[in-house]
Amino acid sequence: MRARSHACLLQTRRLVKLTLGVVHHKIACSLLSTEDPCYSEIAPYGGPVPDVPTISSFYGILIQMYWHDHAPPHFHALYAEDEALIDIHTLEVIQGQLPRRALALVLEWAQAQRAELLEDWESCSHNQQPKKIRPLI
Repeated sequence: MRARSHACLLQTRRLVKLTLGVVHHKIACSLLSTEDPCYSEIAPYGGPVPDVPTISSFYGILIQMYWHDHAPPHFHALYAEDEALIDIHTLEVIQGQLPRRALALVLEWAQAQRAELLEDWESCSHNQQPKKIRPLI
């Protein structure tokens, strides 16, 4: 169930991108069939999609962490239409992909910011606002 919820959240985020950033469940739901298994998870009450904390951004790359996300500790790196989940401890891509150059930048940044990433992971796992982390310059 948890894996499906995460997949549904990713699907909802992709639908929101398609609606030009209008972050609202009703729009995302209107793009889904009522038979879609994600529909029942994102449709209730039609409220706004919960904010996903962006903890850093550089060179067009967004670094985000979800509230109460699944183990292992990781962050989401988004670049254009691509997204990768990256393990904080090993810096390996858990899921998804990024273009080679974008991934190299993300890994360089994460190596230098690992302690802050772990602190933010703890904050998000306790539903507390994570701190912004300085970008790669």
